[in-house]
Amino acid sequence: MDFTFVSGNLGLDLAGTIGHRRGARIDLLPTPADLARWTVRAGLLDGPPEVGADDLARAAALREAIYRLATAAREGVPYGKGDRDVLNEFAGRPPADVALAERGLRRDGGLPGALSTTARAAIELLGGPQAGLIRECEAAPCTRLYVDASHRRTRRWCDMRGCGNRAKAAAFRARTGA
Repeated sequence: MDFTFVSGNLGLDLAGTIGHRRGARIDLLPTPADLARWTVRAGLLDGPPEVGADDLARAAALREAIYRLATAAREGVPYGKGDRDVLNEFAGRPPADVALAERGLRRDGGLPGALSTTARAAIELLGGPQAGLIRECEAAPCTRLYVDASHRRTRRWCDMRGCGNRAKAAAFRARTGA
């Protein structure tokens, strides 16, 4: 399974690497190599960093803290101190290095920099006015969180090409008996 980046925020995209949270969970980062690949696909680093089992466990802790904090924002309840501490600890490290190279952008900084950049993106979202725009995909069994930046704030699905298309096709079949 490949990664998708449809949440509108890098932190929510990391949280989205666990799918179907209320059912048969799907972990898109089961191995250190998967996490390394995610950092490149997310545009955080130019090449895969070294990632060990401990690094994967720390990234999973960040992922779950972001998910719980985003869920709290969505539900309008205060942020938990433990999750805030985890997020702030990651964000307190130096972010990924970005520089203009001879032929374009260069991104480096290893896994710590990539996770710091991700945590900082989550903080910007959760601490700003867009925290009130966090939604959960309405398509079962998807549980992806996303920022509803639509004009009327009526977006229902994390991604129109995937969940939205499936939901609309199912509704059409139900209406027409097809």
